[in-house]
Amino acid sequence: MTKLNLILLAILLCCALSVVTSQHKARKLYIELQQQQNQAKQYEIEWGQLELEQSTWAVHSRIEQVAASQLQMKVPEASRIQVIQLGGVR
Repeated sequence: MTKLNLILLAILLCCALSVVTSQHKARKLYIELQQQQNQAKQYEIEWGQLELEQSTWAVHSRIEQVAASQLQMKVPEASRIQVIQLGGVR
């Protein structure tokens, strides 16, 4: 009977250790999941900020201002503009 009790005790200890190990792994994975979700939220915020910045830089008045100030470009006179029609377009 003592030998059976020792075998059952060993099995019980193995089961208890496996439960503790699996709970520990589950907690670690849950913490990692939360960190990944937080990082995804940060990426979404950064993406929104980048889209806003892109729309700000792409405003026509901004483009015209940069073209005039940095590139010394100006709008040509109406008499110098030529309209070319593509052949074959119906």
